[in-house]
Amino acid sequence: MENKFNYSEATIGDFDGAINEFGWVVYENALSEDLVAEIIGDLDRAYSLRRQIQIENGIDTNMEGTLHHLLEPNNFGLHFLEQMFCDKEMKHFLKGNYILNGMSGVINAKNSRPYVQNVHRDLRSFTDELKMMIQMIVLLDDFTEDNGATYLLSGSHKYDIKPDNDYFYQQADRAIAKKGSIILFDSSLWHAAGKNYTDNNRRVLTLSFTKPFFKPQFDFPRFLGYEFGETLNEDLRQVVGYNARVPANLYEFYQPPHKRMYLSNQG
Repeated sequence: MENKFNYSEATIGDFDGAINEFGWVVYENALSEDLVAEIIGDLDRAYSLRRQIQIENGIDTNMEGTLHHLLEPNNFGLHFLEQMFCDKEMKHFLKGNYILNGMSGVINAKNSRPYVQNVHRDLRSFTDELKMMIQMIVLLDDFTEDNGATYLLSGSHKYDIKPDNDYFYQQADRAIAKKGSIILFDSSLWHAAGKNYTDNNRRVLTLSFTKPFFKPQFDFPRFLGYEFGETLNEDLRQVVGYNARVPANLYEFYQPPHKRMYLSNQG
């Protein structure tokens, strides 16, 4: 069984086999060079803002190179999401509609030690066959062993057991892939970012998607504005979470079905 495919040629059968056996799958040639360049162009400004807040709030230790909640009205975020990368795979995995849980990034620099280099999984509760969340890594640079390609412990999504570090690093695979690739993996999979020993930054986007009733890390509709949501197409409204909101007052609650904050097709 393989777990690396060309994005335009991969089938749901390819995804199903790889995600069930390994817990992760690589799609090569997914993003255009122009889209990768657009994302990279926005990262420095985004990082400067977030790093300033991390330092001001006294949480900068082990947070270097991490950028959280990158979906903003005037950056790459909406342009990326409207491409609907891996839409059929994520709907298949989560058995229906899904929403964005978090949209972040990592700039992995030489000698940095961010928390993402710790062995972890992104879903703390083990839900076994009930799939609640799926992760996406978007490669903005080539992934190599020298620059910190992610470690993924194949098959570990099947068991509620945290491996010790020795076992993890002896057994884990490395996600060696080219810039513009997308990695999807089960959120129960144990993994860790590698250390970068090169002089060049290794950059990625990291996104998580969940069933619509799962609480997101960030209230994107409230942040972007409810009126802003009216300007989005139906696919974006769904993914950003406009169809799975929580009413904040009785007027928002008592609405006809098509105007409700949480629509009936959300599961």
